[in-house]
Amino acid sequence: MTPKQVFIAIVIFLGYMLVSDSIFVVNQQQQALVLQFRDVVRTIHDPGLNFKIPFFQTIAYFDKRVLPLEAPEQEAILADQKRLVVDAFARYRITDPLKFFQRLNNERVANDQLGILVNSSMRQILGTLSMTDVLSEQRAKIMIAIRDEMNEKAKSADYGVEIVDVRIRSANLPNETSQSIFARMISERKREAAEFRAKGQELSQEIKAKAEREKTVLLAEAQRKAETKRGDGDQEALRIVSQATGKDAQFYNFYRSLQAYRETMANKDTSIILSPDSDFFRYFGKVLTK
Repeated sequence: MTPKQVFIAIVIFLGYMLVSDSIFVVNQQQQALVLQFRDVVRTIHDPGLNFKIPFFQTIAYFDKRVLPLEAPEQEAILADQKRLVVDAFARYRITDPLKFFQRLNNERVANDQLGILVNSSMRQILGTLSMTDVLSEQRAKIMIAIRDEMNEKAKSADYGVEIVDVRIRSANLPNETSQSIFARMISERKREAAEFRAKGQELSQEIKAKAEREKTVLLAEAQRKAETKRGDGDQEALRIVSQATGKDAQFYNFYRSLQAYRETMANKDTSIILSPDSDFFRYFGKVLTK
């Protein structure tokens, strides 16, 4: 290659480097700052093709989209002096890249500083509320209040950001408080169970006593009716016997004597000593005389 060709190649290469370093593109998801020796000379909000002084100026890109912010868990003291371990996250947007660059420089530093704002605002808002408020339907309003408080602090600090949303992922009692509450709940449930058992035992005794009373009344009534029926039967039997006796008294006496003989002599081991002329053997008189 001749010296002339080498020179032309060098010129073309330098021209390409100058052109490529002087042209940059900002896409729709970005906004940019043109820096010259760390000083901001221009802010670019709109997407498109842009130019800068090559080698002397650099570009700092910042996202236009909503960015995530994860806050560490923190313990907050409520207005009723109860403690909660709150796990929350936020979403923010860079609205002024110049202020963002001057105050925070990059997203890593921004996450650290805004995380402090989340914790501070959350403790401040939750400190005015009770446990009932946090667990009620007002929770959405509470998160809006925390977001507004963060925006006020971010605006005062000139961070160039807007807090879009704040959400409480979970709000739990500290472990020692949870154990105390669980123990109290167990004790309360045992007390309620003992109370229910006592009431059940009392109701059982009432039911048994009522059943015994009803049983006694029913048996007494049945006994009364049975005695009445038995009396009526005996009366009817006496009437029938009396009527039969009135028709043939001699036969009735003979029949009763036969019954007495049968019942007396049914047991062979029984001995009876009677006089031969006893009235008991009056129907055997002729036989005995022979």
